[in-house]
Amino acid sequence: MLKGISLLLTPELLKVMMEMGHDDALVLADANFTAQSIAAGKPVIRLSGVPMLDAVQAVSSLLPLATDVAHPAAFMAVVGESDSYRSALQREVIALLAPALLPGQSVEPVERFAFYTRARAAYAIVLTGEKQPFGNFILRKGVIGENLRP
Repeated sequence: MLKGISLLLTPELLKVMMEMGHDDALVLADANFTAQSIAAGKPVIRLSGVPMLDAVQAVSSLLPLATDVAHPAAFMAVVGESDSYRSALQREVIALLAPALLPGQSVEPVERFAFYTRARAAYAIVLTGEKQPFGNFILRKGVIGENLRP
């Protein structure tokens, strides 16, 4: 065990987060997500039984968000709803990520099939125990350095 690191961050997940480079994407997916077929050989890390909000909080405690893009995070838009619609889970995750966003940045809604396309290009997928449909998010890794936010 290590001090200050969430127990939800497994050794496998910590390794993947360390291996990721600037602008690599990490998908945090709900329990219904088609992770194995989307990943196509990329790492799929299971956090069975872990709610999405807890998983995002644990990952974002160590993973810096990209600072050089308008949308360092994205979520799967609910089918049949407008871009402005947010489920309770989506609102909670967005609120959790908000302090890490720079002025002008936001969390982007992404249409379901476009989300799958982005997920295929991601570095890895974290499959949580979240049961809320459309409870899927993508975080883009930033950098840590002088004059940049941690």
